[in-house]
Amino acid sequence: MATLLGDASPAEFAEAFEAESRSRFNQFLHGLDLYRHHPYRRRLKDAPVVWQAGGVSLRSYGGPEDGLPVLAIPSLVNRAYVLDLNGKRSFMRWLARRGFRPFLVDWGDPLEERRFSLGDYVLHRLEPAAAEVLRLTGRKPAVIGYCMGGVLTLALAQRRPDLCAAYVGLATPWNFHAGSGGGLRLLLETRQKVAEAVEHLGFLPVDILQAMFSGLDPGSISRKFRMFSGLPQSSDKAKAFVALEDWVNDGVPLAGPAAQECLLHWYGENRTFRQEWAVDGQTIRPGGLTIPSLTIVPLNDRIVPPGSAIALSDALRGAPGGTTRLDVPLGHIGMMTGSAAVRTVYGPLARWLRRACAETPAEQPG
Repeated sequence: MATLLGDASPAEFAEAFEAESRSRFNQFLHGLDLYRHHPYRRRLKDAPVVWQAGGVSLRSYGGPEDGLPVLAIPSLVNRAYVLDLNGKRSFMRWLARRGFRPFLVDWGDPLEERRFSLGDYVLHRLEPAAAEVLRLTGRKPAVIGYCMGGVLTLALAQRRPDLCAAYVGLATPWNFHAGSGGGLRLLLETRQKVAEAVEHLGFLPVDILQAMFSGLDPGSISRKFRMFSGLPQSSDKAKAFVALEDWVNDGVPLAGPAAQECLLHWYGENRTFRQEWAVDGQTIRPGGLTIPSLTIVPLNDRIVPPGSAIALSDALRGAPGGTTRLDVPLGHIGMMTGSAAVRTVYGPLARWLRRACAETPAEQPG
């Protein structure tokens, strides 16, 4: 310690520490103020709805009629437009331009779904949505699940291979006890109290969700706004920051039963990893998947620790449909919206889809 501090006295160190802390705090406040008053607004028109059930809708992004259909399924706890953020960062529109025929599950607000369990979402929303894509296109879609959506999508793919041509899990958690960060420990320690609040309210509020995600990396909020304060505010990078931050703050509550399952069964008892999580009586076991699968693991992920997503890849080994894993040097959100996403994630994913689904025959709706 003496070497690090040099000849500084305790008083001098305290003064320098206070000055640096004050400077960083002022940078944070300045960045926050710049964000609040930034002129950027998302003006991208949402893709048209082609099917709806309750608060959940299916959006079509066009593409050639004979293109491979792709059904993308995001997390339940964030707005779906993270996959269609703006004109420059849209996974869905990129797929359409590359000859695919993409569809996006938009969870909307859980009004009719307020009493849904996770299994209910699979049975009564995802399976009918996949069936609708098959009806519209005449082909089974490749299904792509992002984050929590990847777990639900795996259940869809295992239960209904007649509706799915291939499975892709993007930053998909499987071992919910992987990672040893303080944020994860705090989440595990508080899950019971949060579950009690959910039981009382009937849903998991957005504010609690935000606090839980922020707790996984508490310093990230200060870091990102200090970084933003130093950007030219008219730059594309600044606009991308505002677009993403607007999405982060545009959360949706989670239906009570589904939230209870997430907190107690997934995080608490790790039922996915222990292969004890079931949908309508059918246990979800990745090793039994009969269609080709790909897992993409962002190695800089602070929301889904890499070990959690790698556990899914490991569980898929030996599955009859075959499996592939791709590790990328990106973060949880950056893998879909960052400047390197097209080269590192979109491109390899598209090439894999073409290979995996090359032999999938077209089908006529039944």
